[in-house]
Amino acid sequence: MPSAETYYRGFEQGPIRPPSEARSLLIRVTRNCPWNKCRFCPVYKGTDFGRRPLAHVLADVEAVAAWMETFAPQSVRRAASSAGVDGTIPGESPVAGSRPSEAGASIGALAGPPLDPAAEAAAWNWYRNGMKSVFLQDANPLAVRPEEMLAILNLLKERFPGIERVTTYARSKTVARISDEDLAAMRAAGLHRVHIGFESGSEEVLAFMDKGVTKTEQIEAGRKIKRAGMELSAYYMPGLGGSRLWRENARETADLMNQVDPDFIRLRTLAIPDHLILAEDVAQGRFAKASDIENAQEILLFLENLHGISSRVVSDHILNLFEDVGGKLPEDRDAMIAEIREFLAMDPKEQIVYRIGRRAGLFRGLSDMADEKHHDRGIRLVEEFGVTPDNVDDATDEMVKRFI
Repeated sequence: MPSAETYYRGFEQGPIRPPSEARSLLIRVTRNCPWNKCRFCPVYKGTDFGRRPLAHVLADVEAVAAWMETFAPQSVRRAASSAGVDGTIPGESPVAGSRPSEAGASIGALAGPPLDPAAEAAAWNWYRNGMKSVFLQDANPLAVRPEEMLAILNLLKERFPGIERVTTYARSKTVARISDEDLAAMRAAGLHRVHIGFESGSEEVLAFMDKGVTKTEQIEAGRKIKRAGMELSAYYMPGLGGSRLWRENARETADLMNQVDPDFIRLRTLAIPDHLILAEDVAQGRFAKASDIENAQEILLFLENLHGISSRVVSDHILNLFEDVGGKLPEDRDAMIAEIREFLAMDPKEQIVYRIGRRAGLFRGLSDMADEKHHDRGIRLVEEFGVTPDNVDDATDEMVKRFI
């Protein structure tokens, strides 16, 4: 009897993507994460890794292409103008009354009913956002055979010749095993950018967090991506060394970035929701979480130790204490450093106002404190929540957990 995986059950999307891919079409190549042991990661736990059959991935691409052919531009413009904030039209499908294209027949044999409604939702969202970029999911799509990845990239290019960027997540260990020739072929086929979670360059931190990769392997993976002509978006996790190893985490991760020179360095500050493996380490005293002040000191030390690279630093996540700290190296380095030093030099009471206001969404950076209305609101929040110097760390931890 054929396995359930033999049958195509319709268009799929995975649970996450980078903030920078909010406007992208999401195509699920693999399911979940092949490693799935990192103590700090809340995603994919309790799931098994799997490579989707190539035919199913290609069917997803064809399903989106079929829906694209049903969108009459004039009716789509009318629909978009009356759409709600989430892009949907109350009580009506975005293509209600339109005539499906015969392109649906090309996937009919595999997909069953043509014009899959899940593909419709993905296609409509992508159409509204300009159809410029595609993001391949889940945690490690490069785990598929190179010839399968090339088939996916080639079909994307054939069906959507106007796309400007195809990107993906990848594990360092996986990239390190792919030949330079195969990576170069993927770049030629349209794979433009790879997101890799380096998180830390400290061997001690990597080992404790069960990251499953060494600093040397991360350097090799990063360099291979760069040699292939792809953009590298490398992630750094302030706080991953905890209160004990924040200095080492900063210096060793800066050294890693200096040796790789990624196109983007993206900050993702550690958060520890209760269901994490790391939360048990905290409860048992095996890990001491760094405070916001220590995280700020760590980011400052990290920036001070970046030398000889031309990366763009990006802090595009709500978990980060300074969402507006970013810029191109080396020219914007001093300005980034200056903002963090300004925070560390602030009166402790003002630091608390900023920390609570930031977690409440009032502030993106210190400059927002200059808005008297927002500043006063921050003060009132501190008073309403009963935040004091003794409980501010606990208060901000609880507020951060809302975003996980």
